Amino acid sequence: MRLSEFYIPLPDTNLRAALQEKIDHKTKPPGALGQLETLALMLGLAQGSLSPSLMNPHIVVFAGDHGITNEGVSAYPQAVTAQMVLNFCAGGAAINVFARQSGITLRVVDAGVAHDFPADLAITHAKIGYGTGNFLRTNAMTETDCEEALKRGTAIVGEIAAQDCNIIGFGEMGIGNTTSAAALMHIITQKPLEYCVGAGTGLDGAQIRHKRLIIAEAIAKHNALAFSPLQTLTTFGGYEIAMICGAMLQAASQKMIILVDGFIATSALLVAYTLHPEILHYCIFSHESNENGHATMHRYLGVEPLLRLGMRLGEGTGAALAYPLVQAAVGFLNDMATFDSANVSEKISS
Repeated sequence: MRLSEFYIPLPDTNLRAALQEKIDHKTKPPGALGQLETLALMLGLAQGSLSPSLMNPHIVVFAGDHGITNEGVSAYPQAVTAQMVLNFCAGGAAINVFARQSGITLRVVDAGVAHDFPADLAITHAKIGYGTGNFLRTNAMTETDCEEALKRGTAIVGEIAAQDCNIIGFGEMGIGNTTSAAALMHIITQKPLEYCVGAGTGLDGAQIRHKRLIIAEAIAKHNALAFSPLQTLTTFGGYEIAMICGAMLQAASQKMIILVDGFIATSALLVAYTLHPEILHYCIFSHESNENGHATMHRYLGVEPLLRLGMRLGEGTGAALAYPLVQAAVGFLNDMATFDSANVSEKISS
């Protein structure tokens, strides 16, 4: 599956005027619900409906390891990736708590963890390899493996869509993946590395500078600044990032609403957006991570997140926390009274 092979339909803009009229005639001053009104309009356009709905919400957490951790770019050992997958399966992680709270089905995918999980573990076994290559020394993935990761991401979303799901979020787990995400961001946005590289799992100032130098050295070695999106993803990405990229493209191609999580998930979106900017019509940006670079990503895409909570955890936690706001946008559009139905006087014309 190549990035260029996806077809993403454009929303039906003919509905815009009718949706806006419906929003404006609810029992409130125009614009009084702020971002919820913008969100309701986006949802109606994306679904091509004056009465959008949310069905069977899912969050898929893709997990994978990264060879670049050998260069000392993370505060935690690589073994934590597998340990956290087991924690997800036991229901003990933040994403488990938040997904349960909002009635969201959680699915965990082994995209490329450097560990053999039991065959009967309640995860999707989609492993491409036991962690990527160290991109300072070689490409993170072969082009064949990257394309296979994209394909497996699309297949997983296809299965979920067949279960009458029309809204989906994507989380990740992978020690070292903020390093991959920062490299992807730097190459795609052309922003200085100082704007792209952050603390990740908790690096101090000296460690962040080391991380930045490692990325700069790798980019110079690969002469990567003119790379295509697929080359960039193959050279610097992760199995989980590639699967998220494919999953997002598949979701948009099926007109599903995409809850975009944090820094790493948005790096996957950057790759997809480079070839298919129309994907943004289906994206809700759930929150702005405290990870250095995420706000710059949002400015580059020209989007506004729903939440700014100072989080930098990943796992899809921002997507889960934003979901009740999406429900609220749908709820007011479908269920809130109009001035006429409630017999409430509208604003006096000047």
